Amino acid sequence: MEKRNERQVILFPLPLQGCINPILQLAKILFSRGFSITIIHTRFNAPESSNHPLFTFLQIPDGLSETETQSRDVLLQLTLLNNNCENPFRECLAKLIKPNSDSGTEEGRISCLIDDSGWVFTQDVAESFSLPRFVLCAYKFSFFLGHLLVPQLRREGFLPFPDSEAEDLVPVFPPLRKKDLSRIMGTTAQSEPLDSYLHKILETTKPASGLIVMSCEELDQDSLATSNKVFTFPIFPIGPSHIHDVPASSSSLFEPDQSCIPWLDKHETRSVIYVSLGSIVTLSESEFLEIACGLRNTNQSFLWVVRPGSVHGKDWIESLPLGFMESLEGKGKIVRWAPQLDVLAHKATGGFLTHNGWNSTLESICEGVPMICLPFVWDQLLNARFITDVWRIGIHLEGRIERREIERAVIRLMAELEGEEIQERIQVLKDEDLCIIWIESFNGEE
Repeated sequence: MEKRNERQVILFPLPLQGCINPILQLAKILFSRGFSITIIHTRFNAPESSNHPLFTFLQIPDGLSETETQSRDVLLQLTLLNNNCENPFRECLAKLIKPNSDSGTEEGRISCLIDDSGWVFTQDVAESFSLPRFVLCAYKFSFFLGHLLVPQLRREGFLPFPDSEAEDLVPVFPPLRKKDLSRIMGTTAQSEPLDSYLHKILETTKPASGLIVMSCEELDQDSLATSNKVFTFPIFPIGPSHIHDVPASSSSLFEPDQSCIPWLDKHETRSVIYVSLGSIVTLSESEFLEIACGLRNTNQSFLWVVRPGSVHGKDWIESLPLGFMESLEGKGKIVRWAPQLDVLAHKATGGFLTHNGWNSTLESICEGVPMICLPFVWDQLLNARFITDVWRIGIHLEGRIERREIERAVIRLMAELEGEEIQERIQVLKDEDLCIIWIESFNGEE
């Protein structure tokens, strides 16, 4: 570990699992380069500070009620958090800055603030303290640029479209299809708050000191090349942050079931399909049963993450038919949460049925694990199109949660020539130089 350079970086994660992971991984990279790390975070979905004993964690109130924390309306949660957190954040930052300014020394001086693009008040706060702000983009960069066009597309009457055009590409948002775009843009009732929020993201990102992107040239070449049409500041594509040589520690909001690994140890190379739909996706009971029956019918070994409460109206897996697990004869294991990086890196894992969040997508590529794509919302839809239509390293279920479709996709990936060809292509992509280090020259100043 390098010596502390007595410079401090403040990081402020958005309290969603997909946003907490990359910002804590970035914190570990910065710490390994000598920076002191302070994490300001909300009470809602607070990261586990004991997993990061070398960081300073400061919690601020977020004003969310118990009902609001349980809401499935993520846009509502983000709106409330932005409304409620500005003053507590400002007060917390002021307490950190004042002792350093009073001392008049370099020791402990704050280099910059790094926060998620979903915080839309932090630019004004940073400017009030003359503090450089760097924005972390937790999405694939092409999605980040594209999703800012949603208000414009809505104004131009891009939706609705005839059924005959559902498979057509969206010219300004490739390789997205029109049917995908309709899911991203949401319902008419959601249009005004979503468009307003996206406009604020754009307007509060433009004045920042830079944008840190969890991607690289190999995965985002076109969008990185054209980014100067939107932003005038530097963009730092640092690659998949989890593969940097830094000490491992968990940033999961859920407790992983470590019994996954000895279970995988008993299986042959690339013989297990790993199934996880992330930290937000919820299923109806019928969808849950279709996945269960589809996996069972493959006669393929599977490790399935079923998050408690992820099936509507159920605590966990009590909807499974009587004798279901016994009928698998040891070929299936269901857990509440898994140590995903370890699972994907395990030699027994041969495929990943995923919701295609950007973190999961990057982790799968970096471990050379081909994917079956079942995207539900937001950037997952674009990520899945890149996986299947551009990089050709997976199979798309096209939203069909049906046992025969799932059975067929798993068999195609795990037991047929098509799967071998997909495996070869993802291995080529894995072997690309996906890691672009910028920290060595980073000093957090304009």
